[in-house]
Amino acid sequence: MASGWSLIIGLIVVVAASLAAWFFSPKGENLTVWRSTLILSFISCFLMWAIVFLAQWHPLIAPKRGDIRPERVPE
Repeated sequence: MASGWSLIIGLIVVVAASLAAWFFSPKGENLTVWRSTLILSFISCFLMWAIVFLAQWHPLIAPKRGDIRPERVPE
């Protein structure tokens, strides 16, 4: 089930992946580009996942049943 630990575990995974990208990115003149691209991609994916996760965990609008039709008024 969903819990607050999902966010913390996801954050730990993203931090570990970002550290790995920092240390294992290919050396050369494009070092900064590689590091920036990988770390920003990890952070962006985590933020998108976290926002969607929290929006489904605590919805602002209560869901309504879709199989109930209002009474049809004859014309």
